[in-house]
Amino acid sequence: MNTNAKKLLSRKPAVIVVLLVICLLAMFKGSTAYATTVKDTVTDSTNDNGNNLSGALGPLEFTLNTDEDANSLSSTLQMLMVLTVISLAPSILIMVTSFTRIIIVLHFVRSALGLQTTPPNQVIIGLSLFLTFFIMSPIFTKVNNDAIQPLSKGAITQEEAWDAGVEPFRTFMLEQTRPKDLKLFLDIAGISTDGLESLNEIPITVIIPSFIISELQKAFIIGFVIYIPFIVIDMVVASTLMSMGMMMLPPTTISTPFKILLFIMADGWNLVIGEVVKTFYR
Repeated sequence: MNTNAKKLLSRKPAVIVVLLVICLLAMFKGSTAYATTVKDTVTDSTNDNGNNLSGALGPLEFTLNTDEDANSLSSTLQMLMVLTVISLAPSILIMVTSFTRIIIVLHFVRSALGLQTTPPNQVIIGLSLFLTFFIMSPIFTKVNNDAIQPLSKGAITQEEAWDAGVEPFRTFMLEQTRPKDLKLFLDIAGISTDGLESLNEIPITVIIPSFIISELQKAFIIGFVIYIPFIVIDMVVASTLMSMGMMMLPPTTISTPFKILLFIMADGWNLVIGEVVKTFYR
């Protein structure tokens, strides 16, 4: 490959970026454009006087109709917003829903059983997602009915749609947030509780971290309760092996089948999942 070809390949990403910027700027340009002065000879043999018309044309003005009203977003900006929401969807799903508490509790269950890869991560994440959809379905439905559908029909503005869409999540997070955690972030933000007339005046940037801290606290409490019976089994097995002089045998080799048996006999999955889901309705 010659030197010119190598230079062209090395500049290819920069050329692509420049072309993309030019295309975006072209899309955001105004709807009205003006042509430069055109000098040409015009001959018309069909005029009323039967004379030929010749001369220079003056400035030409033409208007481009993009079929967009002044209050609507351009298709490019709408696409950009959709891509932004899609890229942030995992973080939104994890941080402002019940997903955090559920997946932490399921990981505690697996660790308490002494199982490293069973159930696998794909199963735990999938179960957590579907449980999250089950718990959050009334909120998702309310957001769709109050914000998404009216906005798509043009009945409300984007600001009204944002307020209507955030309100159900705000209510859900405030119901699950401990007052202690909420007060912590209000103090950090320098917001006095005396000046707040209602909970709706609390910024969403304060509610989200307060909700996450509360979810972590509740998930660790549930995980601790789950650990207790399995720790007892580990202690009994370890003491028995030590008394028998079998100190070289790892206690987990013996205790793991007993822990799995206890979990099966107690119908562990039904008990754990049921209690975790019920914590969001109390």
